[in-house]
Formats: sequence, C-alpha cells, structure tokens
Amino acid sequence: MDHLQISDLYSLEDYARLRADFRARVLEHKAHRKVALGDHVTLLFEDRLTMHYQIQEMLRAERIFEEAEIVAELEAYNPLIPDGTNWKATMLIEYPDVTERQAALQRLVGIEVAVWVQVAGCDPVYAIADEDLERTSDGKTSAVHFLRFELTETMVSSLKSGAGVTVGCGHPAYSFDSTLGDLVRESLIADLD
Repeated sequence: MDHLQISDLYSLEDYARLRADFRARVLEHKAHRKVALGDHVTLLFEDRLTMHYQIQEMLRAERIFEEAEIVAELEAYNPLIPDGTNWKATMLIEYPDVTERQAALQRLVGIEVAVWVQVAGCDPVYAIADEDLERTSDGKTSAVHFLRFELTETMVSSLKSGAGVTVGCGHPAYSFDSTLGDLVRESLIADLD
C-alpha cells in the first residue's frame, strides 16, 4: 500500500467540514478489521484509511498546520500501513478496573510476541512487536503494542484462494484464539495487493 503524503491530507478547515462523514466511513471500515482475543485483548488491523484518519485526528486535536509537524506525523504513522506482504495491527490490552489492569500488565509481560496469525495449512506467524520503541519496562507491559505479521508468498496465495485465518495469543497467562469471519478476512486480504 502506498504511504500517505501531505497532498493526501485535508486542511484543518476542510477536515472540520468533512469530519463527520469521514469518521462514519472509517468506523464502518474499522468494524471489519477488529479481532477480539478473549475479553481483554483486541487487535485493530491498520491500513492506509485507518492511518489517514489517525493522522487527521492528531492534526485536528493538536491544531497542527506547519509542514514540518505534519511530516513528523506522517513519519510516525506511515510505518503502520501494510506494505503488501504483511499485516500490521495495534494491540490493545483493556481492563476497565485500574487495579486489575495494573496487575494484568505485570502478569502479561511478553504478550506482544505471543500473538500469532495462521493461514489454514501453514505454520503460524508470530508478531514482530514494537519496532519503534520498547514498551515493556519496570516489570510490566504496555497496554498498547504495535505488531507486524510477515506472510510468505504461499500464505498470500492460499488466502487469495480461500484459505481461512486464525488469530491467537499463546501467552501462559492469556491464551485465546479466534477464526476470522469472512468480512474481516476479506478486508485483510485487501492489504496484500
């Protein structure tokens, strides 16, 4: 997928006018890119549209209009756009209760490298996590991680021929898997063009 350029972005004024419709379109799109692993871990598979929305929201929230600052946002978020041979996801670890969340983040150290995807008939592919910076410190993991899953040509071919996909987590303290439904699977296959 192509990375976003300044010319792809809306000005702050245009975005203010278009935001409601753009947001509705992105939220509908995201609904087909979200995978729950149990009650506390969610993977949000990113693509060009989700990153366009994220950047627009950052520019809006921070009132960014200077070119150098816009370029910095593009440099921060473009790496989360799949490049045609991989899937990229934001992993959220969610516990509503603060005390429970703190205990879970200590218990779940290393969870980011225990997440995998498996195309039917192929070996699982484990996540390459947090390439931008280390997110585990002081004996606890972060509630947000950025994951990349590198797929082989055989996997891509199998997916395009109809193979199913399972996503899972094999951490000793948190083990779940989920077979992707057709809408999510088709949305993720679009990342492989």
